[in-house]
Amino acid sequence: MYTFINEDFMLHSETAKHLYHTYAENMPIIDYHCHISPKEIYEDKRFDSITEIWLGGDHYKWRMIRSNGTPESEITGDADDYTKFLRFAEALPKAIGNPMYHWTHLELKRYFGYDGILNAETAPEVYKLCNEKLKEPDMSARGIISRSNVKMIGTTDDPIDSLEWHEKIAAEKSFETKVCPSFRPDKAVNIEKAGFCEYIHALAEASGVDIKTAEDVKKALGLRLDHFIAHGCLATDHGIDYMVYSPATDDEVEAIFEKVMNGGKATVEEADKYKTAILLYLGEQYAEKNIVMQLHFGVQRSANTRLFNSIGADTGFDCILTKDNSKELAGFLNALDMNNKLPKTIVYSLNPGDNAMIDTIIGSFQGTEAAGKIQHGAAWWFQDSKVGMDAHMRSLASLSLLGNFVGMLTDSRSFLSYTRHEYFRRILCDIVGDWVESGEYPSDEKALKDIIEGISYKNAAKYFGMETEA
Repeated sequence: MYTFINEDFMLHSETAKHLYHTYAENMPIIDYHCHISPKEIYEDKRFDSITEIWLGGDHYKWRMIRSNGTPESEITGDADDYTKFLRFAEALPKAIGNPMYHWTHLELKRYFGYDGILNAETAPEVYKLCNEKLKEPDMSARGIISRSNVKMIGTTDDPIDSLEWHEKIAAEKSFETKVCPSFRPDKAVNIEKAGFCEYIHALAEASGVDIKTAEDVKKALGLRLDHFIAHGCLATDHGIDYMVYSPATDDEVEAIFEKVMNGGKATVEEADKYKTAILLYLGEQYAEKNIVMQLHFGVQRSANTRLFNSIGADTGFDCILTKDNSKELAGFLNALDMNNKLPKTIVYSLNPGDNAMIDTIIGSFQGTEAAGKIQHGAAWWFQDSKVGMDAHMRSLASLSLLGNFVGMLTDSRSFLSYTRHEYFRRILCDIVGDWVESGEYPSDEKALKDIIEGISYKNAAKYFGMETEA
């Protein structure tokens, strides 16, 4: 029987152990997509309690605690920090098979030196230990980043953001991690959602463009993209409920935009046409300026209306949207490729049923600009588990080139989430080790070294134009 979280955790063969400890374990981290705050990085935020850093904005944990029947007041409400931590500790032992159980104990071990098991009985001891550790010099925001060996962080930023915190971080040469803004123009794309008109007015102010038409929206977004690039932007990100590709004439798009700006509501078909026009324009801009485009889709947002109205968005009430995105994804990529304006692109779906679809589509649009120009992004959100990562990588391997995969990201709001890279690397090495030991791949040390180091770090470093030396 294996012991829990030992040095060979999740490594089930001698080859897997060799690959992880020799090549993956000490690789730096490129965290090219996350949601941590650049302001907190600049200010080198310190945390008053483990509750603040662990539960302050983590909807993964909130969902788990809710599933244990805990009142919302003791999750996101006004209960004291210890009560919230205790409710998490009470729920955790029931999370067998859930990656949250593994992530939690990896974080406790790596950052707080705790080798035990968190539950209701150990909660007082763990709470005290963690709070004491958080007072140590290297447990500030920057300290955690540095001790995690993170070379690059891609935050998620709105086009109207001034990027003042990124500018201040870049000016501080003593902080070696590169913190790059990522362009996230969802509010200018989602014409059917509440607040669209107000956002367009804010975009006009930020860009200096008097926005009266959809063409003006494109111009304003282009100017803001230039602002981001001037501040080190390497990637953009689009959160789309479902993939769209519904071409329309310029006149149709302008009529839809005018209708909404005058107080009307876009139909689903109209919204898809407007979104397609804006996304195609942006895709062309990304290609011209060598910026990576990321597309996230397959999400049903805020499924629980009552609690959304009470607590708000991004609080743990989203779920998988099952919809055939194949024609739209292929059509969108093809439209850009036809004009030689297809940028390096990373595609993510929240639906695990889309794995093979994505893997076959990306193989139709590869190019010479990069090895693996079009990527199937890491298992995302609800797929961010042992089962999800395993299925994702096996599908990618069987239908594409796993060796060119740009690997893991945290997609997190927590500074302690870098152990997810360790978790991913252990699963990767276990998969590859199994193939070697079963005779499905030769024990070719050089090839295996290149694959494991590449997926762990070097492929992403090269793909995003970072330093390739580990």
